[in-house]
Amino acid sequence: MENEGLADHQFMTLLTPDRQRALRSLGRPQRFRAGDTLLHTGQVGDRVMVILAGRAKISYTTEAGHEVVLRFAGPGEVLGELAVIDGRPRSGTIEAVEPVETLTVGAADFLSFVNGDPDATLALLRTLSARCRDSDQKRIQFGAADSVGRISLRLVELAERFGEPDEDGVAITLPLTQEELGSWCGCSREAVAKGLQELRRLGTIETSRRRILVRDLDALRRRAG
Repeated sequence: MENEGLADHQFMTLLTPDRQRALRSLGRPQRFRAGDTLLHTGQVGDRVMVILAGRAKISYTTEAGHEVVLRFAGPGEVLGELAVIDGRPRSGTIEAVEPVETLTVGAADFLSFVNGDPDATLALLRTLSARCRDSDQKRIQFGAADSVGRISLRLVELAERFGEPDEDGVAITLPLTQEELGSWCGCSREAVAKGLQELRRLGTIETSRRRILVRDLDALRRRAG
């Protein structure tokens, strides 16, 4: 179950089957283990990657050494395209949170593919636009929410984008630590622990090791505001 707005605007899914085949012919498959780094902060934009399977974390590490989780990416999403487009060093690090398979395309080939096909250009623009809109919407929602509301908002996003149907609700199996969830929410680990405890007390979620079961997605949406 994917978030409809983002799912409908993923670069690979916006391309027609023949254009997908054309893009695949320009790239090479790569496989990464959980914990492997796909792209590093500060790298030159020499390639883009399209996730074919698995999920990855995009983050930034501050000068003080604190990790800031920016977002998570899944199948169909293009990674590293901004550094290829503007020629500036990569602003984030992308790490596999589970085994990941990508289609890796060199910068020159990717730019030639996009520039030579108006439909591919539009697909990339729609992808970037959807990502910006989603980021702006989340920023507005976060500004008006308390810590439990921000945690709820992130859990709703995970359930809608990566959730798996379960007889008791929707299972979130993305291997996410409380520290990572806190960084993504702008909350401390302690605040995340208390927030999850509150949502468990309300019967909205159940938690186990690296798994969250959303028992009442509508209630979670209401708490997210």
